[in-house]
Amino acid sequence: MSRREIRRMLMESKRAPTHHKPWAVSLLMALVLLGGVGLGIGAGYGILSARSERQESRAWEQAEMQVDRPPRRDEMLAAPTANPEPPPEPEPEKFDPLIPVPMPRPGGLADDGFDPEAEGNGPAVAVRPAMAPPPQLAALPLPAPAPDPGGKPAWVRYAVPSPAIGNRPMIAVVIDDLGVDRKRSERVTTLPAPLTLAWMTYADNLRPITQVARQRGHELMVHVPMQPQSESYDPGPDVLEVGLPTEELRRRLRWGLSRFDGFVGINNHMGSRFTADRAGMNVVMDEIRARGLLFLDSVTTQKSVAPDLARQYGVPFAARHVFLDNEMTVSAVRGQLAKTEAYARKYGAAIAIGHPHDGTIEALAGWLPGLEAKGFVLVPVTTIVKRELGR
Repeated sequence: MSRREIRRMLMESKRAPTHHKPWAVSLLMALVLLGGVGLGIGAGYGILSARSERQESRAWEQAEMQVDRPPRRDEMLAAPTANPEPPPEPEPEKFDPLIPVPMPRPGGLADDGFDPEAEGNGPAVAVRPAMAPPPQLAALPLPAPAPDPGGKPAWVRYAVPSPAIGNRPMIAVVIDDLGVDRKRSERVTTLPAPLTLAWMTYADNLRPITQVARQRGHELMVHVPMQPQSESYDPGPDVLEVGLPTEELRRRLRWGLSRFDGFVGINNHMGSRFTADRAGMNVVMDEIRARGLLFLDSVTTQKSVAPDLARQYGVPFAARHVFLDNEMTVSAVRGQLAKTEAYARKYGAAIAIGHPHDGTIEALAGWLPGLEAKGFVLVPVTTIVKRELGR
């Protein structure tokens, strides 16, 4: 083979791929462009989702602080006067000598800028001295109650009967943070029943007011303080915190569950950090399963492990669908109630959670009487739980 033939063959072999280069380059560029767009959309969605969840948790926990704040630190630690008055004698019927009322955690105006005495927020909470328990009992957890001899779990035994439902969509309205602001709590109990009313563990003298609420047809729950993400938010005394020993968590929870009777379960006050902690929530689920209670997740974080653990422990479970009063105006609450109606029509049931703010109470007072005419039925939370369990 001559040199000329060899040179021609080499040149043809180099030219052959050029017929495919424009197509291959275009395809490669398109794939790179699509990949970049996809990565950008995914990253943007992740950032927006995380930001949205943080903002929702922060807004809700900040809204909860508008109602239930323990006494300010400066009030509790005020210097004594030259001639201090002796503390008043505790009232025997209001304190169990084996269950001391805990001191409030640090918090107040210097920590978060919230003034509990500001207009519309209700008065500051007054704490009376607790009766000191015998030293040998101070570190012991409270015992769990004896099981019901009739065999019915507490969430069934204390459930408020539901109105006839038929094919109507159901709405349960839960009002949290009750008991601290007595005037507004009393106003809530006069609203049309059945509402589901969640009472703060550290509110004073809960038994009489919760009994009245139950006599008026409302269902009762315990609103348990749980650790939020933000350290500037003070959820109150005896809060359930990540990293506490199991026995201390159990002691705090049992103290909260000893404050009154006749409740069907618990829901979390704040808790955007604690409800995402599997170790701590294991203790909660174990305790409430033993007591036959249900768990209502306020859903202050999308990372809550409560749904999964409730299934594992066999704990009756529900979760809120709508927050009513991140904005506390009457018009804003009415807008959220309209969202609750829409959710109930679409899914057959809705759970809305609010607080005893003036705007919330006024909006509910106008909305509840007309609910039946719109084709809805107001039910306690236990009715929706039973529906989910197929009962």
